[in-house]
Amino acid sequence: MKLSDSQRLRGLVAATHTPFHADGSLNLAIVEKQCAHLLGNGVTSVFIGGTTGESSSLALDERRLLAKCWMEVARGTAMRVIVHVGANALTDARDLAADAQQLGAHAIAALSPSYFKPRSLDSLVACAADVSAAAPETPFYFYDIPSMTGVSFPMCDFFAQARDRIPMFAGLKFTNPDLMSFQLCLRADGGAWDVPFGCDEFLLAALALGATGAVGSTYNFAAPIYTRLIAAFGRGDLAVAREEQFRSVQLVQLLAGFGFMGAAKAVMTMLGVDVGPARLPNGNPTREQITKLRADLEAMGFFEWIKN
Repeated sequence: MKLSDSQRLRGLVAATHTPFHADGSLNLAIVEKQCAHLLGNGVTSVFIGGTTGESSSLALDERRLLAKCWMEVARGTAMRVIVHVGANALTDARDLAADAQQLGAHAIAALSPSYFKPRSLDSLVACAADVSAAAPETPFYFYDIPSMTGVSFPMCDFFAQARDRIPMFAGLKFTNPDLMSFQLCLRADGGAWDVPFGCDEFLLAALALGATGAVGSTYNFAAPIYTRLIAAFGRGDLAVAREEQFRSVQLVQLLAGFGFMGAAKAVMTMLGVDVGPARLPNGNPTREQITKLRADLEAMGFFEWIKN
């Protein structure tokens, strides 16, 4: 399908955390705080239940409850909800896709099965088509993240097949630092497809190549950095844009040193949105490490950087 400009994923799309209680059970009461926090920082689209949402660590019923909660919270606000439905079991992915359509999601997305991996591009497109068919009225994005799935095919070739085999195909969530491939995807079929970029620490480079939307985890807690980056790029102020991008790089590097998922969730708690710990197999920083993380964030100026 060809999306209108208003349907495309422009600007920042936060890949949200799934909130847990301290014991690891779902804490859906926090979703309202997450939504309000993001709207307060000018973020009006969320990508739920993806990598940042620890979808591979969630039971099917938990993913259903998460989508239902986000749709209820977003109703009546400016927030658009894109539901990630990908799973190793295509039956689960189809069920989640059908649920998302019934709930009224703006779009769905699905990554490749990653245990039994598609061995050909034809098989990968068949998997995506199977999932999309369960939500025949909802725009479908393929979520390409080869670093996590171990599935890597040229995405410009994916477009060539998907456009004819997936009626609701809208585009690609491109989470890959291969900027040559990104350019080929942006220009496929004369720029017909929506290709939001998924590597926060390379956003400026993607903007220079034509990106108009970005899906990322650090947009949950550092959106003002990227909002300024995008604005600076738009007015041709590359010096400021580069400075904001380097702030992103420093932030990502710091969090990665503590274990990115657990550290990122700890930052959310520091900002008053207690999304709880990460689930195993992801780890979490100790109390002493959280104290050091806060000190390091303060030393780098993070809490000043994220002021609107």
